[in-house]
Amino acid sequence: MDFVNVLDLGTDGIADLVAKAMAMKADPSSFDGSLAGQRVGLFFQKPSTRTRVSCEVGTAQLGAQPIVLKNDEVGLGTREAPKDVAQVLERYLDVLAFRVFDHQDLATMAEHAEAPVINLLSDLEHPCQAIADLQTVAEHRPLEGATIAFIGDGNNVAQSLMVAGSAVGATVRIAGPEGYAPSQPFVDLAAGLSGVIELYVDPYEAVKGADVVYTDVWTSMGSEAEAAERHASFQPFQVDEALFAAAADDAIFMHCLPAHRGQEVSDGVMDHARSRVYDQSENRLHSFKAILHTLAG
Repeated sequence: MDFVNVLDLGTDGIADLVAKAMAMKADPSSFDGSLAGQRVGLFFQKPSTRTRVSCEVGTAQLGAQPIVLKNDEVGLGTREAPKDVAQVLERYLDVLAFRVFDHQDLATMAEHAEAPVINLLSDLEHPCQAIADLQTVAEHRPLEGATIAFIGDGNNVAQSLMVAGSAVGATVRIAGPEGYAPSQPFVDLAAGLSGVIELYVDPYEAVKGADVVYTDVWTSMGSEAEAAERHASFQPFQVDEALFAAAADDAIFMHCLPAHRGQEVSDGVMDHARSRVYDQSENRLHSFKAILHTLAG
């Protein structure tokens, strides 16, 4: 059983992960040591703050031993083929968690490893982030029927959020400039679930009455060469006080971080009384523990 794609555990599995993450947050001691004796490999081809710390701490809290590997030690796809990396590491480790540039490398490793494989981020999906996102929304209001407006690039975060949100019955609105919408296969997948998917080019239409306003950086790792072009295209999509005010009166603001203040979000919204970015960041710990416990427990 893997968690490479956000739907790998099914639609019910997403709701179960959110519920378990909330239970772990409410009573962490009841899960302490539950994975004692297991070894969890944490591989980072891309740099990370929240993912590395939350995964390493969460693994240790469950009693397992985290083994952290960087790409200069492994050489994924250059010094060693992904399928060889997977088949070697599973001889030492009980769970393999990878943060990679190319989703296909992750799919290849999952295909060749019998040990559970967890996607800590790829160019197509960020399923661990999606579970933490839904947990944060669920702390604000019921997921079924919630309206989540994601403003900006239809990137890996947006794609996993769109599918996971629709799986639990939410309405997910994505607003961005022409040419930056989520890829059509993800739109079609999400649209076939129980929620509602809406695509906009007007951020105010997307945010109108929403329960959650969410944004991410305009330029993700790997797209730095497009930064100037993207900045010009996305400037009208900055989540500032005026845009946030178009949402529901009790709407919350979310950002998966790191944030570029003054670009995709203003200081006033980042620091707003209804900003939940740091709760959302904390929930990366609880959601990863729920995922790890489900796959390895």
